[in-house]
Amino acid sequence: MAENRKDNDLDNSKGALELKRSKKLAAKGCSETITMWHIAGPAILTGLAQFSIGFVTTAFIGHVGEAELAALSVVQNVIEGFSYGLGMGSALETLCGQAVGAGQFNMLGIYMQRSWIITGITALILTPTYIFASPILNLLRQSNHVSEFAGRYSVWVIPQLFAYAFNFPIQKFLQSQSKVWVMTIISIVVLLFHVLLCWVLVIRLGHGLLGAAIAGNISWSVVVVAQMVYIVSGCFPNAWTGFSLLAFQSLVGFVKLSLSSALMLCLDFWYFTALILLVGYLKNPEIAVDAVSICLNLQVWALTIAMGFSAAVSVRVSNELGAGQPKVAKFSIVVAVSASALVGIIFMAIIMASKPHFPEMFTNRPLVIKETSKLGYLLAATVLLNSIQPILNGVAVGAGWQSLVAFVNVGCYYFFGLPISILLGYKFKFGVLGIWSGILSGCLLQTVILLFITIRTNWHKEALQAEERVKTWGGPSEHEPPKNQS
Repeated sequence: MAENRKDNDLDNSKGALELKRSKKLAAKGCSETITMWHIAGPAILTGLAQFSIGFVTTAFIGHVGEAELAALSVVQNVIEGFSYGLGMGSALETLCGQAVGAGQFNMLGIYMQRSWIITGITALILTPTYIFASPILNLLRQSNHVSEFAGRYSVWVIPQLFAYAFNFPIQKFLQSQSKVWVMTIISIVVLLFHVLLCWVLVIRLGHGLLGAAIAGNISWSVVVVAQMVYIVSGCFPNAWTGFSLLAFQSLVGFVKLSLSSALMLCLDFWYFTALILLVGYLKNPEIAVDAVSICLNLQVWALTIAMGFSAAVSVRVSNELGAGQPKVAKFSIVVAVSASALVGIIFMAIIMASKPHFPEMFTNRPLVIKETSKLGYLLAATVLLNSIQPILNGVAVGAGWQSLVAFVNVGCYYFFGLPISILLGYKFKFGVLGIWSGILSGCLLQTVILLFITIRTNWHKEALQAEERVKTWGGPSEHEPPKNQS
């Protein structure tokens, strides 16, 4: 009897302990989710608003003509894809986040200025791809008619390339400190302004692609100027203390991490650029490119939401590693992946339910609508997969794994996914469906590998490396408030 009572007491004690642990875990999860959404929410709205500038432009041009829409799509997905070389600014995401965690706020403005130097020079290097877009596209055996329109448009949007060069580091500067609501408001206001500009220049005045380019140039310039005014207005007394010659110091280590960041992002983005190029070799390329570009616009729109979670998990991981809290960083990853995957499932369901109708947002041409609808299931699968993969990229940026992920991308995308795309699309004559299926298989393999790497990571070791990184690229002389400021 006594033994039974002891067993019951022991069971009750274990049950109470498990209940206490469950409540503690639930409270911890709830707290982390709130923190994550505090960063991800405005980041998502900002990303959606800024991406929608291009989305709105596509919608207006889609009602001008097939060739114009195809040309715009090629510029956005191929020529402007080179602007992801500005992903060199992602080094800022790693360093600023870890500096915030370590309490070195005085380094943030210096890091941003270093990033401006690097992305500005990168934009200059990339300018010839815009100037010679037409011959480049002809060399890639794209339609002559589309290449001609695309060549003109790409020259007109060169100012946007330099706007991206300044905007990317500004975003990372603000995100690393979880100061994104003003950026969100600016982006939403500019988006509404852009809709009006496009209507006036493209539809009312009938300037077509030229009107779209002018509208985009003005809108992106307003975004950059407004954000810069916010930064220098005195809202960041510790992080922004003015322009400094220290921005030109320690550039070698910064450039190395920047190159890894750019390579990681470029390989990721160019992989889907290959989809547009491969489809351009099929019969009736204008219809095929239009259909794929409509799907990619929707896919990138959904991806923008995942990128909000990616930015949030990058901030959380870099902040916590910089603060020497590896367990918190690991828990943040679990919360971010779960939340983004849930959003991905919802979007997948919406796309599958609206498959016959969503193309009508972009075009009223029956052939394009029919071809686009056929891609609905592949688009839904891509959206689901891309609700997880960017989060893992965000983890990589937060931890500083850009070089490792770049190697993974090369293997999964270019040695696995692309060959399958070519075989299915051309050898087995599945066309667009085959090409996209191959692309999707590479994404799936990459996601599985990154999940394995993340699970197997020693996060205590990552925290020590973050501490060393802050010391190396901060430097003893930079721990004090910067001097030599102009």
